[in-house]
Amino acid sequence: MNTLPNTGFLRLHNIIGNKKTNTPAIIPVSRTSWLEGVKSGKYPKPVKLGERSVAWRVDDIRELVKKLSAQ
Repeated sequence: MNTLPNTGFLRLHNIIGNKKTNTPAIIPVSRTSWLEGVKSGKYPKPVKLGERSVAWRVDDIRELVKKLSAQ
């Protein structure tokens, strides 16, 4: 797993990875699976940063990783 910053936000490509830019995945799921998981409550809700921009809190992703590791 790549190192998460102490605070801040992560964009979707930072969470699920991006093969084109060789960004490793923190949570290895597809974009569709991630968005369905957000909608169902399995994954954390994003924070709206702008009119067309959303991101996820690092703390929320860190908690998700702990939760998934415990399963």
